[in-house]
Amino acid sequence: MLRVSHPAARAALAVVLASCAWYAGVAAQDGRSALNAITSDLIKHPITTSSPAARNQYLEGQRELDLGRFIDANTHFKAAIAADPNFAFAYVNVANTANSLDEFKTNLALAEQHAAGASEAERLQIQMVRKGYDNDLQGQLALGQQLVQKYPDSPRSWLALAGAQIALNKNADARASITKALAIAPKMYAAHATVGNDYIFGEPRDFTKALAHMQDAEALAPNESNAHLLVGDAYRAQRNLQKARDEYARGHELDPKSGVLLVKLGHADTFLGNYVAARADYVSAMAVGRANEKAAYAPFRAYVSVYAGDPAAAITELNDLVASVDGMGVPDPKANKVAALTNVVVIATHTKNRAAAEQALKQLEPLLMQQADEGGNPAFKRGQQAQIAYLEGWTAARRGDYTAAQKQADRINELLAPDANPRKLEPMHQLEGFIALYQSKYPDAAAHFRQGNLLDPYIKYQLAVATEGGGDAAQAKKLFREIADYNFNALGFALVRKDAQQKAGGTL
Repeated sequence: MLRVSHPAARAALAVVLASCAWYAGVAAQDGRSALNAITSDLIKHPITTSSPAARNQYLEGQRELDLGRFIDANTHFKAAIAADPNFAFAYVNVANTANSLDEFKTNLALAEQHAAGASEAERLQIQMVRKGYDNDLQGQLALGQQLVQKYPDSPRSWLALAGAQIALNKNADARASITKALAIAPKMYAAHATVGNDYIFGEPRDFTKALAHMQDAEALAPNESNAHLLVGDAYRAQRNLQKARDEYARGHELDPKSGVLLVKLGHADTFLGNYVAARADYVSAMAVGRANEKAAYAPFRAYVSVYAGDPAAAITELNDLVASVDGMGVPDPKANKVAALTNVVVIATHTKNRAAAEQALKQLEPLLMQQADEGGNPAFKRGQQAQIAYLEGWTAARRGDYTAAQKQADRINELLAPDANPRKLEPMHQLEGFIALYQSKYPDAAAHFRQGNLLDPYIKYQLAVATEGGGDAAQAKKLFREIADYNFNALGFALVRKDAQQKAGGTL
């Protein structure tokens, strides 16, 4: 909800790096090879390795990445490197599926180190990942455009470009790029999934088109658990929660060891008001979770208390997670602590629990700066510093110290000035919006929130409050309805859902 710089760029990389390798030949034949025709066979730009074993492992990784099995994909990409230590594009895909910041930055550097022996298609995409890490989204877009100019017949090139466009909220352009990918490869599972998700989460939204694309993906892989996850998400967007839950349950039946389907069941049960069942779902997901999943799924269990109207219990549970995460055996305990403590700050600030917010910030800020130092990247460090400024400024505004809050807003502006990212000042505007809103300066608040990240339901809610305060009741009610209809599990949504429903004209 409140990450401000580098993480926003990193979020785009999962889509950008859905673009890998050319190889329309024979992939490794395992029990899942029937899925190659809709995944790893649909690439059409060169990869560079002299090792058949490395190539086959790479293609298996591409297949699993397309199907949302990121941990399995990471394992295959590492196996490709073991077979060919000079395989630049395998390194960048390990980075893209990394289980820790160190794994990400180390493998990105190794990809760059070996890039001279890679094809131009590979080099361009390695450079795109670097641009994302540098929070240079304009540069990332330019490289994506070069990629499709040089490899216009590769659906992966068009998906890579779409990823850069989505990161910039250029959703119409992204959808056009994905349409070109599908014209080349109509049965490309990842293209249907990517555009379906963009219709759910990007503006303008179109849940009917989202469902159609997700059902196309499901038809291509009816026995793949991820396909049912996608259709379930589309139903959830349409507020058809029972059908969403049924799809998630079917996906779980197909893959009982997948924690993510249990998490999705938890989300559906949360929005259905089945809080006991939701908690049980999340506990089950944690029990089967791999890599960072056990710790990453735990906050959702805490969110149930927020939905149920007990934010203090959520704070206690999140603080318990921070205290216990070192003993969970996860690859990146620090990242999980940062996530949990950020959640505590958000809940505490929203609910005016100053003591809890200040205690969490005291623990959080050193961890953010440790990550900044470990990242070894100036843009990443600025992003971490801006994150601290945002949270310090928001908590200051919430307690009425608007001078201190304004200093932090100015600091965000200064920190992020070097970044070639047109969205870089969204957090500054959000903080300026809070400063104005808490002083009942509604027109100023609305003007700033409109320049924030309105894909975040918590920020859209603040815009709705400011719009209502400014006297535009009809527009405010429209915004409250859009927020109330949002059925995806985010902490900010948990904090405002009930109020948004009431202001929209009743519970759903």
